[in-house]
Amino acid sequence: MQDLLAARSQMAISLGFHIVFTCIGMTMPWLMALAEWRYLRSGEPVYRELAQAWSKGVAVFFAIGAVSGTVLSFELGLLWPTFMRHAGAIIGLPFSWEGTAFFIEAIALGLFLYGWDRLSARVHFASGIVVGVSGVASGVLVIAANGWMNCPSGFRWEAGRAVEIDPIAAMFNRAWASESVHMVIAAFVSTGFAVAGVHALRLLRQPRQRALHLAGLRMALALGALAALLQPISGDASAKHVARQQPAKLAAMEALYTTQRAAPLLIGGLPDDATHTVHAGIEIPYALSFLAYGDPHAEVTGLDRIPRDLWPPTRVCHFAFQIMVGIGSLLALFGCVFIAIRWRRPSWLASRWFLRCAALATPLGFIAVEAGWTVTEVGRQPWIIYGVLRTRDAVTPMPGLMWPLSVMLLVYALLSGVAYLVMLRLIQYTEARLPAEPGAHG
Repeated sequence: MQDLLAARSQMAISLGFHIVFTCIGMTMPWLMALAEWRYLRSGEPVYRELAQAWSKGVAVFFAIGAVSGTVLSFELGLLWPTFMRHAGAIIGLPFSWEGTAFFIEAIALGLFLYGWDRLSARVHFASGIVVGVSGVASGVLVIAANGWMNCPSGFRWEAGRAVEIDPIAAMFNRAWASESVHMVIAAFVSTGFAVAGVHALRLLRQPRQRALHLAGLRMALALGALAALLQPISGDASAKHVARQQPAKLAAMEALYTTQRAAPLLIGGLPDDATHTVHAGIEIPYALSFLAYGDPHAEVTGLDRIPRDLWPPTRVCHFAFQIMVGIGSLLALFGCVFIAIRWRRPSWLASRWFLRCAALATPLGFIAVEAGWTVTEVGRQPWIIYGVLRTRDAVTPMPGLMWPLSVMLLVYALLSGVAYLVMLRLIQYTEARLPAEPGAHG
């Protein structure tokens, strides 16, 4: 059991680290392309500088994401050999296509980085769009594999192995669409608010380049706010899908111990598996039935209908779900405030109170992403392939897995430190190489 926990912890840390760079890789190329588009339309140099600065950030995060993604691919084979033996032939297709998208993204990013004043404006702008499309495609293709783990299809299980394999049906499984849309929007929310927060932090320190940071703040917040307002729609579709396909996950998310009609939606609370009760929670009558099935009187399956050994960890799922929804709602509210201010009082965007709010929101989107990923992965337990193969039966028999876990912790700590220092130097270099604006503080 100790090795199983170590293997699961290592995958959780690796996925939790890599997903941040996945989100950035799906979103920041669109920001840099949008900045160049604004430059081509307006001719204002600030947007060119912004596009160049953001593209360098894309390159840094692309490199680190490539490293963490490579580690993950090795971990799948080394830590979960039984899973790969059964699943490799089924979900190999999206991984191979993801590799193709990765190489296209790398080539297009090189053209964007080194093509300034060497390529025509249209070709250069098009290369940025290709980077954005390839980044999103890479993320969606990997999510297709994860969707298959939640809703396995494209094969028939016979005598302990998969037969009659259909890789296309496996890739376009029932969970693929809802997971992909939800994750892509989450990437735009988290990265948009994070980029805006970085520019807000620089503005609070009265930098030499206020125009640059104000432009970056406005563009990143516009993208993040729009995505944050779309996310509840995607979340509703995802919840309905989970209710149909993974009732145990929904029951754990809502800490619903008893199957019931007109089920209430739970806000907060401390689930107690021993007594099958929730302490200090707030219930909204009929809301869960309505959100899950569109009918306020619909029956929602509780954990009482799930065999005890097939329960997901209730507290982990419930707390993670509450964090995800709470932060998502907060960012959607902040997005509404930004849109109202941008429309009616644009000068307030440079006020210190607004900049402080934007700075405080910097990590929130990524915290919500981590919480949502926790719900997705932990809520599937004890299955690694839902309803087919248990996680404990897929782990490697190799002992001593605490050692590679310790090494991974050290590696990711170093990578995080490198990423922070490189990005800080990049921001300082960008500000220093441009002439100071009149009245700006050094």
